[in-house]
Amino acid sequence: EVQLQASGGGLVQPGGSLKLSCAASGFTFDDYAIGWFRQAPGKEREWVLCISFGHGKTYYASSVDGRFSISRDSAKNTVYLQMNALKPEGTAVYYCATDPRGCIVLRSGTTDYWGQGTLVTVSS
Repeated sequence: EVQLQASGGGLVQPGGSLKLSCAASGFTFDDYAIGWFRQAPGKEREWVLCISFGHGKTYYASSVDGRFSISRDSAKNTVYLQMNALKPEGTAVYYCATDPRGCIVLRSGTTDYWGQGTLVTVSS
């Protein structure tokens, strides 16, 4: 059974940094793309970043304009989301998701495999 456990959310001031983790189990980690989505209060869920299987190519939504980065540690079956220069509009529940079909499919949000989400609040 595919399982994803997101963690690391919390309260951070505008301009601050936060690192989220997504621990994966139940599937061959290196055969799946893994990405992050977020859903702000009153808004639809949006895709943020994705890292592919194999060569680990990364894809970014324009909304994070280089302030966010994604990485994966195959030894720990974990993906990380490093968020820098956070803005108040970054307040959202952040979800990790995975799909064996790659990032092009994953970022459409049609995957069946989602973690439970972790709340990030950017506020002074």
